[in-house]
Amino acid sequence: MSFTETVLLVLDLLGTFVFAISGVLLAARRGYDITGGLVLGLLAGIGGGMIRDILLDRVPNALAHPIYLAPPLLATLLIYLIGQRTLRARIWIIVFDALGMGLFSLTGTAIALEAGAQAPVALLMGALTACGGGLLRDVVANEDPAIFRGTDLYLIPALFGSGLTILADRLGLLGGVTSVLIAAFAFGFRMLAWRLQWRVPQPMRQWSLRARDGQSRRKRLPAVFRRPD
Repeated sequence: MSFTETVLLVLDLLGTFVFAISGVLLAARRGYDITGGLVLGLLAGIGGGMIRDILLDRVPNALAHPIYLAPPLLATLLIYLIGQRTLRARIWIIVFDALGMGLFSLTGTAIALEAGAQAPVALLMGALTACGGGLLRDVVANEDPAIFRGTDLYLIPALFGSGLTILADRLGLLGGVTSVLIAAFAFGFRMLAWRLQWRVPQPMRQWSLRARDGQSRRKRLPAVFRRPD
């Protein structure tokens, strides 16, 4: 295994770990037990990669290399040992989610390129790896997915990281240091977009139905990925 391959493997495992942490933190915030935390951690950590590998007709890394199952297990144990400190973990969910997104936009694209995918396909596979696990996590937890919210730039930073990876590969610059920088740029883009609440157009904003006056509605926790007004 070359140095670059080793770096990509380490970053992929790190992305699995931090994404799994975001899932377990969300489970803790929702009051789920440790089993629910493990399920959300697994979905967030390996879900996007498994979908990518199936589409690329590859054996999913999580099945071919059982070491990919270790990060979600470690994340679950870590968060549940911390206990009550995770109840107000909203900002940390966002930070770890952005870290996972940045890392997976790089590694997902690199894996697709290694599998022989053309640049447009690799771009989509990178974005799918970066967003797929978080989407599965949020849907299962009944959370508004960040990727669907106009108040959040989520898919665009993922595409940004994936595009940088393809560009670096075409220029022959994709190496250990470059990989870390690309992941850092995608993470920084995502966090800056969240902090400044950059938006995309919302043509469907007025299409949603409103509850009838006087109709009781169950109170829900505010969406994790939306900053307070």
